[in-house]
Amino acid sequence: MNQNKHHIADVAIIGSGAAGLSLALSLANHCNVTVISKGELTEGSTLYAQGGIAAVFDKKNDSIESHVQDTLDAGGGLCDRDAVHYTASNAPDCLQWLIEQGVPFDMEFDSKGKERFHLTREGGHSHRRILHAADATGRAVQTTLISQVQAHANITLLEQYNAIDLIGDKKLAQTGKHIHGIYMWNRCAKRVETISAKFFALATGGASKVYLYTSNPDVSSGDGIAMAWRAGCRVANMEFNQFHPTSLYHPELQNFLITEAMRGEGAYLKRPDGTRFMKDFDEREELAPRDIVARAIDFEMKRLGANCVYLDISHKDKDFIIEHFPTIYAKCLSVGLDITKDPIPVVPAAHYTCGGVMTDFNGKTDLDNLYAIGEVAYTGLHGANRMASNSLLECIVFAHAAAKDILAKIQHSPALKELPVWDESRVTNSDEEVVITHNWHELRLFMWDYVGIVRSTKRLERALHRVELLQQEIRDYYANFRVSNNLLELRNLVQVAELIIRSAMERKESRGLHYTIDYPQLNDNPTPTILTPFAHDEQPK
Repeated sequence: MNQNKHHIADVAIIGSGAAGLSLALSLANHCNVTVISKGELTEGSTLYAQGGIAAVFDKKNDSIESHVQDTLDAGGGLCDRDAVHYTASNAPDCLQWLIEQGVPFDMEFDSKGKERFHLTREGGHSHRRILHAADATGRAVQTTLISQVQAHANITLLEQYNAIDLIGDKKLAQTGKHIHGIYMWNRCAKRVETISAKFFALATGGASKVYLYTSNPDVSSGDGIAMAWRAGCRVANMEFNQFHPTSLYHPELQNFLITEAMRGEGAYLKRPDGTRFMKDFDEREELAPRDIVARAIDFEMKRLGANCVYLDISHKDKDFIIEHFPTIYAKCLSVGLDITKDPIPVVPAAHYTCGGVMTDFNGKTDLDNLYAIGEVAYTGLHGANRMASNSLLECIVFAHAAAKDILAKIQHSPALKELPVWDESRVTNSDEEVVITHNWHELRLFMWDYVGIVRSTKRLERALHRVELLQQEIRDYYANFRVSNNLLELRNLVQVAELIIRSAMERKESRGLHYTIDYPQLNDNPTPTILTPFAHDEQPK
């Protein structure tokens, strides 16, 4: 069996969502690009995004500055204003690029019979500025981009490949901050392969799988954040994990999200007895930012001992509901819930990682030729809480910025170097998969209980103690057995869990998505939480 298969590209992109595929398409007319996808191309958070993408298209009633101010307000005083302005001002052009790729955003006719984009509104936005494709915008974006990359001669697609680690100067016994390659686990051939490239981009999404309940697909295991940290990149604001307020509570449809746009179109949140409660928490009621809504739901559930609360849009016209939310209507109907008549049982679920690998406005990390774009990155856009429909926008804006920066440098990049071969001479096949399964469940359970929507110093200390024990077990396991998908994901999730916990312990206040009962106040002059990697004992093979 050939254990040393080697790939070569000008640019290697890890991740096949909106960020990765947009970057690939923006580069491919000028160089050879390889996209590495952990599962199938379709499987990622982009596909499941329902709401839409924020951009100012109604210049008569809206403005870039309004988009900026709404984002700053939602971000709880921790957004980088320059990053927010950069993103909002580039939004219309980037959306126009998506339209040119063929994304079918919903249209409508104005009072004069002229066709225009149908704009909706979501929590935190002061105007209607969300372009959408019904309630399945992510699917429309993902399928459109996939069709484009599959048709491009300069793009190679590697599906069913887990990226294991970045191969930097240190692994070549050199000093410097350059990445030379990647070790990858070919899930189908069950072997480790390598890829060399001039530039590398992490577009791996977030880490919500670290929690017991999540709206994210199984691939969201923090791989890019963990790999970048091990390679020497700083991370920031990892304590800010967004919990989507409304994930469907039903045993047959786990992880199914109920879009925020439903509240934007007038749905009410209700207790089990049918009474509304958001007015008790915020004057914006159901249109308050997600962190406020999620905490309100969490508070009511704990206060009442309820398994869920309810989202009710049945007071709206039936045709209106079906037209605006066809995916949700069909999904709920498949399990006997008619949302035109019945309230929808919902609970919060881990949804979005607001922190990540630190980058500049070109998506460049601390390493010379490594970029990070999308949810894996910390750009300063989201601050302490992400505003709805800024996430897909961030993917597109920073993919274009990274592409421009890479193309400006690619002619002067150094020659590729020979990579060290993956060494499996001292490992065996595992006969203890139960260890991985047990550790996996333990990690997600204590992260949910101790590092969830409401935190305390004592809970965080308990979580840190447990994660350190798990790290030692996994280091031992990783050193003795051949890699597998579950082992690689668990290794990354435990690393990301430590970063989340340590970041949360450093923030001695409650702000945005980070709420601790020991420090309920807001501090003056808040700053991002930045963690810098130290020398690690673990040495990849």
